[in-house]
Amino acid sequence: MSENKMSNLLSSKRLRWLAAAIVIVNGLFPALWILATSLKGEVELTAKPITYLPHNPTLQNFISAFRDQPLLTYLLNSGTVAILSTMLSLFISALAAYAIARLNLKRRDLILTSIIAVSMFPLVTLMVPLFEIMRAANLLNSYWALILPYTVLNLPICTLMLVSFFHDIPRDIENAAMLDGCTRLGALWRIVVPLAAPGVFTAGILAFVNSWDEFLLALSLNSAVAYRTLPVGIQMYQGEFAFPWPIISAALVVAMVPVVIVIVVFQDKVVSGLTSGGLKG
Repeated sequence: MSENKMSNLLSSKRLRWLAAAIVIVNGLFPALWILATSLKGEVELTAKPITYLPHNPTLQNFISAFRDQPLLTYLLNSGTVAILSTMLSLFISALAAYAIARLNLKRRDLILTSIIAVSMFPLVTLMVPLFEIMRAANLLNSYWALILPYTVLNLPICTLMLVSFFHDIPRDIENAAMLDGCTRLGALWRIVVPLAAPGVFTAGILAFVNSWDEFLLALSLNSAVAYRTLPVGIQMYQGEFAFPWPIISAALVVAMVPVVIVIVVFQDKVVSGLTSGGLKG
């Protein structure tokens, strides 16, 4: 190998390692900073010079986070809304993606373009019509006030991802199942969806995280304490003249734990899904 080729190879490796390091630091540093802040007392947090690691770690902030606000209620509300909206999104998007990938639809490209275009609408432009619809349906201050909009908002990304995976599954497998007496819907749920498991899990995680983190709709459609989700509930720790960063950081750590658990448990499926999706273009 010539000296120039070797130099270019080393340079490309350095650039890749540098890019990877930037991504890791950008992703981990805020989370580690919040974790460190949640373990500090108010005095240590405001001390100068700044201490990056807590000298006297304490769990009092976590106790205060659960005591000052009904954090467990917020946690359960977010989990209920995120799980149900994710399941509903995957169910509907699987049907839509299968129709687009398998049926001879006219203007298929126009349908896909329309799905992408709909997903580009800013959420704030949908606030007034969504509020009016939920009020007319008497669904304000209920789980369904968030589950239904979250399902609609997650459908474009879930459908587009599943279309790619369904399209690459050989039709012969479905045809063999239908020859054995399976219906088309049966072939979808028993054959296609299991074979597209990496894409289904990836779409599900994206839908779950989007629903878990959403703030604007949760703030506008559910004002009752009993139905507040975590993003809105964490805002309630802020007082008129006080901003208890350690307690808020503790609540944020609690909010991050379920998402981290979901990603760790389904890590292999998600990586496989993202990689396959990238290779399929």
